[in-house]
Amino acid sequence: MIIGIDIGSSTTKTVSVEGGKLARKIKTRAADAVTSATGALGKLLLENNIGISAIQGIAITGAGASRIKNDIFGIPTRRIDEIEAIGTGGIFLAETWGGVKPGRDSIIIANVGTGTAIIEAGKDGITHLGGSGVGGGTIQGLAKKLLPTSDFNSILELAEKGDLDQVDLLLKDITETDISFLNRETTAANFGKMMDSAGSADMALGILNMVYQVIGMLAVFAARSKNLDRVIVTGNGSNNPIGKQVLKIITGMYGVRFEYPPDAEYTTAIGAAFSWGV
Repeated sequence: MIIGIDIGSSTTKTVSVEGGKLARKIKTRAADAVTSATGALGKLLLENNIGISAIQGIAITGAGASRIKNDIFGIPTRRIDEIEAIGTGGIFLAETWGGVKPGRDSIIIANVGTGTAIIEAGKDGITHLGGSGVGGGTIQGLAKKLLPTSDFNSILELAEKGDLDQVDLLLKDITETDISFLNRETTAANFGKMMDSAGSADMALGILNMVYQVIGMLAVFAARSKNLDRVIVTGNGSNNPIGKQVLKIITGMYGVRFEYPPDAEYTTAIGAAFSWGV
């Protein structure tokens, strides 16, 4: 059994891989990297009645991995490059769920965490194409100042009642006709209107819309540059229902599909585990 641990800035994900298959997965939160890694491993072992002797190795990755200098609990521990882990995990999920052929196809991965990384993975290896500091951290940071809450679930509940027309400048505000393939409901400027009547729900929706429009367009540019028409969305941000709605609209405009494999939020931990033998 190989354990993969993705020590993120806010959440740590841990998976176990056995016989080339994903076996177990958990998420934890802790204040520092060592506590996150050891606590996550301990939780996985205790909840599944697994002995330490069953673990062949531990692969760690993510923002906090560099802070762990030694083996965890005496088990051989390797640090895996985060981009390599995202690409490897994305390929695994795309192959098992999305019909990607090993060694033949390439995919674009948009890994949405605190920020966003855009990666190409497949027949020619794994390449970090770029990314953005816009991601879940942006949502939470703006919410602290603009909303009565910075809890993600509460932000989503607010946004479901929001009206973008209260905060975003739309094309219909500045033109009486469509422009190119853009209809008059398309955003011309995020937060470019900001009515005095805008409430917390409107601002919550505006924040989510802005973040996922940025992520979506970066992914579209990356996919088009590689002559691809699909993007695998991974990381914590792959579970955001309003974000998915925003990306669906972008698909309608640009023809690039956004896909969400099961267990996508565990992609980096999965990739770390499968990179153990590399």
